[in-house]
Amino acid sequence: MTDSDFEQDEQKANVPPFEEAGELDEDIVLALENQVVGGADGPAGLKDPRSLYPDEEFEPRSQDYPGFTAAMRPRPDHGEHSYVGHHRMTGYRTLITGADSGIGRAAAIAYSREGADVAFTYLPEEEQDAAHTVQLIEDAGSRVLALPGDLQDEHFCREVIARTVREFGGLDVLVNNAGFQMSTGKGIEDLSSEQFDRTFKTNVYALFWLSKAGLPHLQPGSSIINVSSIQGYDPSPSLIDYAATKAAIINLTYSLAESLGPQGIRVNAVAPGPIWTPLQPPTQPSEKIAHFGENTPLGRAGQPAELAATFVLLATSEASYMSGSVIGVTGGRHLS
Repeated sequence: MTDSDFEQDEQKANVPPFEEAGELDEDIVLALENQVVGGADGPAGLKDPRSLYPDEEFEPRSQDYPGFTAAMRPRPDHGEHSYVGHHRMTGYRTLITGADSGIGRAAAIAYSREGADVAFTYLPEEEQDAAHTVQLIEDAGSRVLALPGDLQDEHFCREVIARTVREFGGLDVLVNNAGFQMSTGKGIEDLSSEQFDRTFKTNVYALFWLSKAGLPHLQPGSSIINVSSIQGYDPSPSLIDYAATKAAIINLTYSLAESLGPQGIRVNAVAPGPIWTPLQPPTQPSEKIAHFGENTPLGRAGQPAELAATFVLLATSEASYMSGSVIGVTGGRHLS
């Protein structure tokens, strides 16, 4: 562990979130307490989604891509203290791309605490965040396989599948989560061919390469879960290439669900709205970061932890009749 700020934050899965919270800010501890004990005037499980997390301005700290969790203020919540597993994925063998931080880390925490073994990919420069994800998975008692590399490389994508199968003895769930985005000030005028190519290779080509390589190892009951975005439905002018890839992922999800359904393999997608992850500060203008997520009906950005249960649902037989679906986790914004 190289970042001392995390040493007290990463506790065992069953530690109540308001105990042994280490160096978490008081407002974050209070929010976690509210998630557990509920409001004074309602049932313990009834929580106001508008105030579930601290209401504070996001700091537009300057970061180079890909960004790091430790540099973010406030620190994203991946479910480190709040997610409690119920043995719903015992024995599952899973692969999540881009799980060093953000939505991928939230899924990795949830899967490991549900009993699954977790392999995950990350860029070599994200080693610090990846080490924390490894620790969290190990603390849950699951096997972990961390795979550094660039998903723009087809050979690396094939090797990721091969190493996961060798290590775990098979593959049951593939989560195509990793993505690249970079905003452009003038839209297509300053969108380079190099950026366009990188975005499509990371977001679309890698999904194709991984799914194709993984298919021979999937069996009836297995699933592929892709990560799209609200940008696939409501594209921003500054994210032309990113939005186009997310629309492509939606259509790939539909096509794969139809073609793999007869084999008993389900394919679904999750479409997040504005989620506070390390991807945001390095890729968005500072004025947008300061008010990130305020344009949603719930009035705030989402936290990675708020997607975890969706990934668990789609991976398990609880969603046995769900295939070709896109689930929006958007704070109330419409998928249309």
